[in-house]
Amino acid sequence: MSAVPSVNITIEKGMDFEATYIVTNSDGSVFPLTNQSATAKIKKHPTASSSKSFSTSIVSGIGEIRISMASTITSDLTSGRNYYDVIITNSSTGKKIKVFEGMALVRDTVSVWLIELLFLMDQLQV
Repeated sequence: MSAVPSVNITIEKGMDFEATYIVTNSDGSVFPLTNQSATAKIKKHPTASSSKSFSTSIVSGIGEIRISMASTITSDLTSGRNYYDVIITNSSTGKKIKVFEGMALVRDTVSVWLIELLFLMDQLQV
């Protein structure tokens, strides 16, 4: 592997999110993900102390890493520009490699806010 690819993503608040990446070597061949686990996190800025985690899955034979986040978690993200990365860890050696990084634009979803407002108004019997 060479330089870490930068892949920018957009996440809609209150919506389920999923992205799939193929990890390759510098020559374009598939990077072997055997004995690897993946973690992915998002933060408002790289030095922020708090973060949210993506769920991750690996298909080792084709070098595929899938990250996802449920709508209940995307609802709690801070709108605007955020940062995320995907890191793999070799279970035999403990070696960690950052395989993707980028900006995550978190956008407000109008329909979600409207539904929550209507629900709240109903609860308050307004």
